[in-house]
Amino acid sequence: QQRLLLEVGYEALHASGARRDALLGTEVGVFVGIERPDWALLQARAPAARSSVYAVTGDTTSVASGRLAFVLGLQGPCVSVDTACSSALVALHGAWAATTCGECPGGLASAVSLKLVPQPSVAAAAAGMLSVDGRCKTWDVRANGYVRSEGVGACVLGANAANGANVAVGGLAVRQDGRSASLTAPNGSAQRVLLGAALSVSSVSS
Repeated sequence: QQRLLLEVGYEALHASGARRDALLGTEVGVFVGIERPDWALLQARAPAARSSVYAVTGDTTSVASGRLAFVLGLQGPCVSVDTACSSALVALHGAWAATTCGECPGGLASAVSLKLVPQPSVAAAAAGMLSVDGRCKTWDVRANGYVRSEGVGACVLGANAANGANVAVGGLAVRQDGRSASLTAPNGSAQRVLLGAALSVSSVSS
C-alpha cells in the first residue's frame, strides 16, 4: 500500500506541475486514507519477516503518510485516516480544509486499499453485509449490501497545483450517523444533515 501511495502521489504532484526539488522543505500537506493493513496479517505468518525494519514501518498505517512526506521532503500537515469506506473522502476533506484555511499552501490527498487476505470478506459475507450480486447501489432502493474492492488514487489541492491538474472542490462536510438501527446501518436524517452541510459550504442550492 505504501509503494502504491508513493507512485500515485508522485504522479499527481508531477501532473500538477510541481517539481520534486521545488517541493523539498515546503509546507505542502499529506493526507492519506488507508484502512486495515492486511499486509501485517500476512507478515504474521512469516516469523523471519517480522524482525525486519521494513516490516516494522511497512505495515503501520500512520507511517504511510509519513513515508510520502519523508521521501518528498514535505513539512506540512501529515496524517493517515481510517474511517473505513469513507477514508478517501475524509482524507480529501482534510486536504481541502487545510488549504482553504491557509494552514498549508497545497495538499496531496491520496488513498489506498488492498484486500490481501480472505478473512474480512468471509466475515462480512457471513454477517449478511455484502451485496449478493456483487454490485454497489448507493442511494438506490435496490441496494442490498456493499462490495469490498481495491483501489488507489491521488489528487493535488491548493495554490501549488498548476496546469489545470489540480482539483477544484466546491465544498465538503464530514459527519457521523450517531445512533441508528445498528453499528453499520445508515441514519437517513443524519445523512440529510450531512448533505445539507456540504451544499451549504459549496453555496449550491439544495
